[in-house]
Amino acid sequence: MTGRPGEPDLPGTGPAAADRGNPCCSGGPRPDRPAAESVAPEPFRPAAGERRTNGQVRLPGGRFAMGDAFGEGYPADGETPVHEILLPPFAMDATTVTNAAFATFVRATGHVTDAERFGSSAIFHGTLQAAPRDVLGRVTDAPWWLAVRGADWRHPFGPLSGIDRMPHHPVVHVSHEDAQAYCRWAGKRLPTEAEWEYAARGGAKGRRYVWGDELRPRGRWMCNIWQGTFPTRNTAEDGHAATAPAKSYRPNAFGLWNMSGNVWEWCADWFDPSYYQHSPLRDPRGPERGAARVLRGGSFLCHDSYCNRYRVAARSSNTPDSSASNIGFRCANDA
Repeated sequence: MTGRPGEPDLPGTGPAAADRGNPCCSGGPRPDRPAAESVAPEPFRPAAGERRTNGQVRLPGGRFAMGDAFGEGYPADGETPVHEILLPPFAMDATTVTNAAFATFVRATGHVTDAERFGSSAIFHGTLQAAPRDVLGRVTDAPWWLAVRGADWRHPFGPLSGIDRMPHHPVVHVSHEDAQAYCRWAGKRLPTEAEWEYAARGGAKGRRYVWGDELRPRGRWMCNIWQGTFPTRNTAEDGHAATAPAKSYRPNAFGLWNMSGNVWEWCADWFDPSYYQHSPLRDPRGPERGAARVLRGGSFLCHDSYCNRYRVAARSSNTPDSSASNIGFRCANDA
């Protein structure tokens, strides 16, 4: 599929990428910055004296089975084999970082996000609030994703939108690098992928979803995902056409909110679809190098017709400088 007349298609997003979850799930990599495998310094971890655990829940750690036990994942995502992991105790934010919290960080540090520096970010077409001249292009194989000038964390749906009435919604349009900058300021760090899945499971074994095996127990929506026909009609039966407040629905057994749906969450690890085949047992921290960082949890755009990635074992990824209207993060910490 192609863009509107006069609009360029965004390259580098062919069927293989779409099958893996990019660009359909999280906007795809920045077209002006091709992904290239690299080695980066170890993701930021605060020293003991710098750690701050405000807003975090202490988790006991221990053994758990990581991966897709139902055979429902996309092969290119690498959700198998199911493998045993042993984690030490750690702490996790009860919610994703909110607009209000990120605003406090920006006021204190003057941080300029990647979306602001590059001048644009990815927005789902159904939530667009921008003049036609600000739509710079669309993803070739997922034309519902638009590159929009002026889209950033203060303007989540485009330059005609704002966050004044959304202080408790998750911050979006933040890159992996922006998330790390917040962590440095907050005395926290990003969770590893193993920590994220352990936390999402809430101590339960072998579940399909954060809350159990049924998507809608007793007909109730349990997370913020797409209802209707994707990508043209969102009925918003769960009450949210886009992001929901960070404390929506019910927390899991560990007291963590919205570990499924709402916004994708950055993890510390590089993404490698074969990593589970040789992951260490103890406290795995992902490959030493890569071109994309792990995303977990799914978002308000996930629908089982194309992106069944609100399952607790589901994985996706994007380049570290990419941002979109459905990508946020939460922080973790050593115990």
